[in-house]
Amino acid sequence: MPIYHKVGQVPSKRHTIFKKPNGGYYYEQVFGTEGFSGMSSILYHTHRPTQIKAILGQIDASPKIAVDKNILSRKLKGWDVDPKDDYLEARTPLLVNSDCHIGIAMPRNSVKDYFYKNADADEMLFIHRGNGTLRTMLGNIPFEYGDYLIIPRGMIYQLDFETSDNCIFYVDSFSPIYTPKRYRNYFGQMQEHAPFCERDYKLPGELETHDETGDFHMKIRKQGVIHEVVYATHPFDVVGWDGYNFPYGFSIHNFEPITGRVHQPPPVHQTFETSSFVVCSFCPRLYDYHPEAVPAPYNHSNIDSEEVLYYVDGDFMSRNDIKPGYITLHPGGIPHGPQPGAMERSLGKKETHELAVMVDTFRPLMVTEAALKIDDGDYYKSWLAPELAGV
Repeated sequence: MPIYHKVGQVPSKRHTIFKKPNGGYYYEQVFGTEGFSGMSSILYHTHRPTQIKAILGQIDASPKIAVDKNILSRKLKGWDVDPKDDYLEARTPLLVNSDCHIGIAMPRNSVKDYFYKNADADEMLFIHRGNGTLRTMLGNIPFEYGDYLIIPRGMIYQLDFETSDNCIFYVDSFSPIYTPKRYRNYFGQMQEHAPFCERDYKLPGELETHDETGDFHMKIRKQGVIHEVVYATHPFDVVGWDGYNFPYGFSIHNFEPITGRVHQPPPVHQTFETSSFVVCSFCPRLYDYHPEAVPAPYNHSNIDSEEVLYYVDGDFMSRNDIKPGYITLHPGGIPHGPQPGAMERSLGKKETHELAVMVDTFRPLMVTEAALKIDDGDYYKSWLAPELAGV
């Protein structure tokens, strides 16, 4: 991102003695990325964060691949994914490669009887339905419809829902998730041309500090396996921390679209980036204002990327027969663009109220067995002109 943040109590200098008021010491932990060269925070624990009592077992959570070499454009009906009571069981990977897993989660219940840590990936959770609180060892973040939650790998957390009808579009990224570099100056501050700024972030606060010993169940995802581990102390025992590596939220409703006289390319909608994919936010905006502008996007070739669109709300101007919760995949190797009639419908229109999240990956995506179950099967034919559709 990067932005400095501090919550709770910390000593005046790092790597120095930090005594408890009633005797004893707090235990320092450096929580960092990319070895010791990436962003990091320094945490101060009531108990040693290294105390493991037992390892109970493991569950294979790797995606089941149905199509590993795909050329078909696909439309997945995301809300047809089966809801599950448990959060981890509800996470359903649909499109995957070696860089990321893209999926839908429809959990009914909060995470209360265990803690979760993803040791494989940074997580981006987009909240489509539901509201509640992301509870972490670095503090809590309230969330609601339209929020992105960025959770760095290794973060211990729970999701506390206030609702039972929840829907999350998620991406597990095996490289760190950042804000786009071109929005930031030399010092890391968001520049004036950026479509959002640091004021828009939801930063962790309300630090929970539990001074408790016992049996605390942790589920840790590593190498596609969920390991069940028992900690001897409560994972949320941090009295203070500071640094740059922490979870945060950002509402898609605070993204300020960049517009122009003629149609702007997708990078103007970019919200996050990694070394292997980008995330864009398509938000309500004014259309292009050249008197002869074509508001609909032009046909374009996906030569070196795969385009995934998750439709959130509104009228999706360039697509036909699209509803909230649908996911479209436009694979590399073939062009795509507005479907028949969409370009003509857009002429003369002044604005759009669509809301969608796009993930463009730089490597091909594989299609899982779960995705095939919700694939309409005919989307790739939807660009045929009516007079050719029967050929």
